[in-house]
Amino acid sequence: MWGWIKPEIPATKNFSDMERTQKLMFVFQQIIICFSLSKLITASSSSEADALVKWKNSLSSSSSSSSPLFSWRLSDHQNLCNWTGIACDASVSTTEIDLTDQNLYGTLAQFNFSAFPNLRTFNLNTNNLNGSIPSAVGLLTKLKYLFLYSNKFSGFIPSEIGNLTDLQQLDLSANELSGSIPQTIANLASLSVLQLFSNNLSGTVPQELGNLSSLVVLSLDDNQLHGELPSSLVHLSNLQHLSLATNNFVGNIPQDLGSNSPNLSLVRFSNNTFSGQLPAGLCSGFLLRELTVNSNNFSGKVPDCLRNCSELIRVLLDGNQFSGNISQAFGVHPNLIFVNLGRNQFSGEISPNWGECSNLTNLQLHRNRISGSIPVELGKLSQLQVLELDSNELTGAIPDELGNLSKLYRLNLSRNHLMGEIPKKIGNMGKLEYLDLSVNNLTGGIVEELGLCANLLSLNLGNNHLSGQIPYELRNLQDLQYLLDLSANSLSGQIPQNLDKLQSLENLNLSHNHLFGKIPETLSNMISLRSVDLSYNDLNGSIPDGSFQRGLYIGNQGLCGNTAGLPPCSTSSNNGKSHDKDKKITIGVVVPVVCLLFLAAFTTVIVICWLQKTKKHDEEIITSETDDSEHWIWEREGRFTFRQIVKATEDFNERYCIGKGGFGSVYKAVLQAGLVVAVKRLNKTESSDSPHINKQSFENEIRALTEVRHRNIIKLYGFCSKQASMYLVYDYFERGSLGKVLYSQEGAMEMSWGQRLKIVQGLAHALAYLHHDSTPPIVHRDISINNILLDSDFEPRLSDFGTARLLSSDTSNWTTVAGSYGYMAPELAFTMRATEKCDVYSYGVVALEVMMGKHPGELLHTLSLLVDDSDFLQKNVLDQQLSPPTGQVANDVVVVIRVALACTSSLPESRPTMRLVAQQLLAGTQA
Repeated sequence: MWGWIKPEIPATKNFSDMERTQKLMFVFQQIIICFSLSKLITASSSSEADALVKWKNSLSSSSSSSSPLFSWRLSDHQNLCNWTGIACDASVSTTEIDLTDQNLYGTLAQFNFSAFPNLRTFNLNTNNLNGSIPSAVGLLTKLKYLFLYSNKFSGFIPSEIGNLTDLQQLDLSANELSGSIPQTIANLASLSVLQLFSNNLSGTVPQELGNLSSLVVLSLDDNQLHGELPSSLVHLSNLQHLSLATNNFVGNIPQDLGSNSPNLSLVRFSNNTFSGQLPAGLCSGFLLRELTVNSNNFSGKVPDCLRNCSELIRVLLDGNQFSGNISQAFGVHPNLIFVNLGRNQFSGEISPNWGECSNLTNLQLHRNRISGSIPVELGKLSQLQVLELDSNELTGAIPDELGNLSKLYRLNLSRNHLMGEIPKKIGNMGKLEYLDLSVNNLTGGIVEELGLCANLLSLNLGNNHLSGQIPYELRNLQDLQYLLDLSANSLSGQIPQNLDKLQSLENLNLSHNHLFGKIPETLSNMISLRSVDLSYNDLNGSIPDGSFQRGLYIGNQGLCGNTAGLPPCSTSSNNGKSHDKDKKITIGVVVPVVCLLFLAAFTTVIVICWLQKTKKHDEEIITSETDDSEHWIWEREGRFTFRQIVKATEDFNERYCIGKGGFGSVYKAVLQAGLVVAVKRLNKTESSDSPHINKQSFENEIRALTEVRHRNIIKLYGFCSKQASMYLVYDYFERGSLGKVLYSQEGAMEMSWGQRLKIVQGLAHALAYLHHDSTPPIVHRDISINNILLDSDFEPRLSDFGTARLLSSDTSNWTTVAGSYGYMAPELAFTMRATEKCDVYSYGVVALEVMMGKHPGELLHTLSLLVDDSDFLQKNVLDQQLSPPTGQVANDVVVVIRVALACTSSLPESRPTMRLVAQQLLAGTQA
């Protein structure tokens, strides 16, 4: 037994000791490795944290507790991966810096690019960063996504950007970059998105861009690029979006462009000087959704493949020299929404196939050589809003079926050879605002049903063969503003007295007819008239007062008055009986007038004495004012004095303050009889500049609001100027601002989709009034959700005109930038020129915010590419606090989003006017 055990024990013992030693050594090595790696990781994260903090400290206002970068602190570098906008990999090395829309001010001069060897995403879009893009950006060799768009970067695009060979998306758009596009970009073999639009880039497009075989999106819009396009672009086989609009390009488009790009879906060549024909293979993949090549010198026929592009949504060919048979150029396009083929040389007839484009909202074929009749099938276009067929060679009658176009707001069939009578069904077009049937061969009378088109702003039936009398029903067109032209017809009878109901009308032309009798005196009440032409009729008697004194009356033998070309009216008569009668009338008129004047003078003296007494009493109550202070209150409803306002607010005690901002504070005052008003107090400050700024702001607001009359613009009761302060007295709204309601959970839930649509529409009408119906036009300059008030029914009221600027023809619009961050148009950052298009941009942002329940921020750029994807918009963009809209409401919401996105175009000239916005919302929604 011992003989078996004895030799085995020593051997077993020696093996176990060796194994144990090896294991211990292995564990020890692992500990050393882990410790070393830990130190390396700690050193790496500490180095990156140090680089980030140094850059942070170079930015303006980055150290305050309210700064978005407040979490960036060296004392907390162990939590680098939890810092705002930072993401890391497993080795705690920074892989992502995303500081989108963080209101950052500063430059990249102090950013240490070499400290981030593993960075994959660098996203600083939608901030206020300026200066140049450092060449050291080329050190980020693992970068895949570089987004610096919507900042104020200037200088050249560094050629070192070509070192980022892993880069997949590069977006430097909406900055102030200059110089040429570096050829080194061609080194980025993996690049799929290249967006450089809205800069000041010059030079030509590098031939080397054709080497980017992975490129899907190429957007160079709105620069100063010139020359011809390189032929190498035809090799971009994966290209889907090609956007080169608003540059200085010339010459022909490479004729093979599109032939090797079967997925091409968007082509924009607008606003250049291209010539020649469009490439035959531009739509060879039949996936084209948008083709906008307007305002160039293109000629010849459009590509045959366009007829088979069933995905087409938007086509703009206007302002070129295209020719060919228009009926053969297009087929049936069920998704088509917008078509403008105007100002070309198309011939042929209008195809009935247009009636199958059921989503069409705009059909503009004006100023071509189109002949034949208007197809009755156009009456099937239930979504149509604009139909312009003017300046062609159309014949036949106007189809009754056009009366089915209930959403139409603009109809122009002028300058053709149309005949027959005006269809009575035209009265079914309840949303019609512009109707022009002039310069045709129409006969019959002016149909009474036109009086049902109560939204008409302009009506032109001139230069036809219309007969009969001017119908009484035209008095119902009380929104008629720009034009009523019935000239050069065969109208007879007298001018209706009830035309004085057209109080907004600016231009009236009834010339070259057979009208007789006197011009009704009641027409002198048409105070908005700027021009009147009643020449070449059979009118007699005297000219009415007012605007009619400046009218044209030649060719009326019986007219008289103190107007050029007319004899003076006789003041004497040989008839003694008539003289006696006139004398009695004179006495009967003069005596009461003298009595009234005496009574008015006496009343005036009494009122002045009472006002002086009241003023003195008010000045005694407000002891803080000096003897030379001014006091004035303009009352429009009810009687209240400044003294009552002071009393109601306990001399503007802070507990009555309901808001602060802009140039002062707002107080709530409950006056007699339960009248509740909001009082805005503008105070002078210690700054030497502030009194001037406050006074200007105050006077601007007064001037604007005292002349504005609109249901969606806040009502001004009066104003008061004191030596120490200035005051505005507004209507009061319990709900407060749109921002207050939208960003409170209870308010947002209460604000239904229907109410949101009403808010967006009301605001559009308010701005359309300010821009187009006010003389001079008013630019608000500070539209935001905080400057829109809501009444109890969620009806919006535009307020805070403290920064408004009246645009008159003899006044410069160059001024200091005013507005709210996040709502200002991008061009204000460098032009400082406030125009109506700045308001349009701000409106678009507000409309999107109302629908999304949050500020759109960086999504503005993404949404513009998805504007036609209704399902995506409804599922991913709308406010998730509400149940998704359904049915017609869902369609209306999508219309609003599309219009709002058009308003936020980076190009001011591409934004619609507020008049057009209001019209599109009116025609496209049921709200």
